[in-house]
Amino acid sequence: MLRALFISLSESRGLRAMAERSAIGQRFSSRFVAGTQVEDVLQATRKVNQAGLSVSIDNLGENVTNADEARASAALYHQLLDDIAAQKLNANISLKLTHMGLDVDEKLARDQVSSLVGKAAAMSPKNFVRVDMEGSPYTQRTLDFVHELHRRPENEGCVGAVLQSYMRRSESDAENLLAEGIRIRLCKGAYKEPPDIAFQKKSEVDDSYVRLMKTLMKSQTYHGLATHDENIIKQATAFATRENIARDSFEFQMLYGIRRDLQQSLVKDGWRMRVYIPFGSEWYPYLMRRLAERPANVLFIAKNLLRR
Repeated sequence: MLRALFISLSESRGLRAMAERSAIGQRFSSRFVAGTQVEDVLQATRKVNQAGLSVSIDNLGENVTNADEARASAALYHQLLDDIAAQKLNANISLKLTHMGLDVDEKLARDQVSSLVGKAAAMSPKNFVRVDMEGSPYTQRTLDFVHELHRRPENEGCVGAVLQSYMRRSESDAENLLAEGIRIRLCKGAYKEPPDIAFQKKSEVDDSYVRLMKTLMKSQTYHGLATHDENIIKQATAFATRENIARDSFEFQMLYGIRRDLQQSLVKDGWRMRVYIPFGSEWYPYLMRRLAERPANVLFIAKNLLRR
């Protein structure tokens, strides 16, 4: 019921306009989304970098409905890569294939992402493109494309994938990605998926995360552990210490505006931390969809509004 409610809210133009003008809406957007313009996210990135943390920038949006929208999305990411290089920012980019036009014209989407990865690989120093994971209908196509991109010698190490620990297939997918040295961002996953393909219990999702996490940490490829779960973070740091895994051989990742105190604490203790910073005009649907994906986030976000 809550999921359906938040999906409905995400589609309401009237509520969106009201939220974007309201004080609480502005507070939400400024805390969890770095504004609507490129300069907004660059400013947020500079601030995060100054605190000793790296960044992954994501222009909010997915499932574009025409080729012009897809081309505009790709052009913005090209601009971001140029700005990151010009301003010497410690940042890379994250994108969704449907934002690049996968549902409109698969060849267009593949060409646009290929161009972005090629650009990142040709930069000095080289940059990196994370291809985000979407719902299960896109899983195989997304992974196949990441494999294809990474097999091009000039792109090696410059493109990575995302795995979700609640997907039953993720251990097999991790094995395939690791066999080619492809960098992985590991998250728990928040889309609504059926029991036959995804774990439903929190304990099962967490156990899967920890198993995958340990495999990634021992793989000698640089990966990202995306979680705000303090228990899992403690397990990761303890495992790294016990197994003599270097602190600079992987990174933790967290969302912009969530647990900034924990982010800074980890950096102070010598661990690497990357902050995922979203920006763009789609901030209201972004927040509503996140709540629809996991309604328990209502309390989680409310608590974090009161944190530093």
